[in-house]
Amino acid sequence: MEEDRKKVVCIEDELEMIELVKLILGRSKFDVTGAVGGHEGLQKIGDIKPDLVLLDLMMPEMDGWEVYQKMKASENMRDIPVIVVTAKAQSIDRVLGLHIARVDDYITKPFGPQELLDSVERVIRSHSTERAA
Repeated sequence: MEEDRKKVVCIEDELEMIELVKLILGRSKFDVTGAVGGHEGLQKIGDIKPDLVLLDLMMPEMDGWEVYQKMKASENMRDIPVIVVTAKAQSIDRVLGLHIARVDDYITKPFGPQELLDSVERVIRSHSTERAA
């Protein structure tokens, strides 16, 4: 049943957070690939063509919004769902993320394992049904 595993790319500047996400999602049916920073993240997305991207907003060099804009401008990446995972918990950021940028979900750090898992499963499930329709 290995082929049923969904692929997730986690773009984050903190290795500990990538390891935490791998631990949480790896126990379920997800193959998580970590990418440190936006440039590496975009490269991994292009190579792997994941089912979902977990994206940190606050990163040096290329922040998450820049990564998101590059994804949406790319023919090969624009349909990949994105969940923003960030410490920026202000409501304006949430409004920007969900309603203006149209990310698929928004999780604030620190988050619980179940919250992350629920969000990932919900977004992948809703994205799968959209493509089937």
